[in-house]
Amino acid sequence: MTQPLLGQVALVTGASRGLGAATAIALAEAGAHVVLLAKTVGGLEETDDKVRAVGGQATLMPIDLAEPEKLVSLGPVLFERFGRLDIWVANAADLGQLCALHSADPKVWNRVMAVNLTSNQRLAATLYPLLRAAPSGRAIFVTDRTAIAAKAYWASYAASKVALEQMAESWAIEVAVTPLKVRLFDPGPMATRLRIKAFPGEKAGTQPAPEAAAKRLVDLILEN
Repeated sequence: MTQPLLGQVALVTGASRGLGAATAIALAEAGAHVVLLAKTVGGLEETDDKVRAVGGQATLMPIDLAEPEKLVSLGPVLFERFGRLDIWVANAADLGQLCALHSADPKVWNRVMAVNLTSNQRLAATLYPLLRAAPSGRAIFVTDRTAIAAKAYWASYAASKVALEQMAESWAIEVAVTPLKVRLFDPGPMATRLRIKAFPGEKAGTQPAPEAAAKRLVDLILEN
């Protein structure tokens, strides 16, 4: 098996399960050393086991993205540990509440915005020097075009994804003259925990596993 990403380092957020875990495994199969970031240690360890099972290597970073101030030092930490960062997959997302806008819990609303939006700005700031220095740096932001279409009770999640898209597209223009490429990626519906929470009555097996979307995401990375 060819490993086009051999020697490269990739950071994946929300890597404890779902698309994040599947993407980390696919990146490891392609040769990258994967840095797994999520708040759940047990989930990270499970992903680590799967990465090792395909012959890859991983570094675990248990961090809660709802506390963006903890991300400021991440870039320097990665530089000290690896001296480089080639790929960043901004996958982590919090669905929050599906409820009427006027009844939204402020704490839940703030967490959704912190995880889905603010943390990605903080990560962009701390990771930029490394990504800019990479021969072909890539930053992939996972979006959800279906959720963005206005519908009742989805205000917090949808608003965070709209803002994320605008932020990513603005950054893509800003760095257009550099080797860094910024892309949006919509995986489409998948059989994930977030999907089950959003559609609890949906029949099991209706949606594809996240591994198919992870392959498309890695193909997008390899195109750049």
